[in-house]
Amino acid sequence: MENFSAMFLSFIQSYGYFAVALLMAMENACIPIPSELILGFAGYLVFADQMSFGGATVFGMIGGMAGSVFAYWVGHKGGRPFVDRYGHYFFVKRSHLDMAQRWFDKYGLKAVFFSRMLPVVRTFISLPAGFAHVDMKKFLALTFLGSLPWTMLIIFAGMMLGESWQLLTEIGHEASIAFVVIVIVIIGGWYLRRKKRRRLE
Repeated sequence: MENFSAMFLSFIQSYGYFAVALLMAMENACIPIPSELILGFAGYLVFADQMSFGGATVFGMIGGMAGSVFAYWVGHKGGRPFVDRYGHYFFVKRSHLDMAQRWFDKYGLKAVFFSRMLPVVRTFISLPAGFAHVDMKKFLALTFLGSLPWTMLIIFAGMMLGESWQLLTEIGHEASIAFVVIVIVIIGGWYLRRKKRRRLE
């Protein structure tokens, strides 16, 4: 994995935004390339004045959305039997897919939003959404809303850490869980305030 990581970093260093978009597309198309590695290094390049924060975010999102749509399409057209049979050729582990499937079965479309910020599940959640033939517009909206804050957070963290950006590859999973907890608290607080306001009205 270290050799692959070095290759990915060299690719980003050489091809900039295009490489960020392509690698994020691959990651969201269920090829297990850590997004902390891609976006964290992009954040470091922002720190080093070789990228802009806005550019890294836009191209990271373009790639992430494209990869998610591709994975959704594979799930929609091929179904679970197709992925079980051929997925291992593209490094799709059945245990990871099962984890994403459990999330989707339990939370439905909400899983598409929240899982974009969680390790492992975010890479594979598009497949069970495709299996279930969920509405494409809703899938795209929830994917975008879940992916944008995560993408911006990791790029920003890489930018703030600077030369120490690789810490993200070590603490990325814990940071993901903490971030989701914060998002749930914020959304829950907003919902309760809105509900209370309606009662007063």
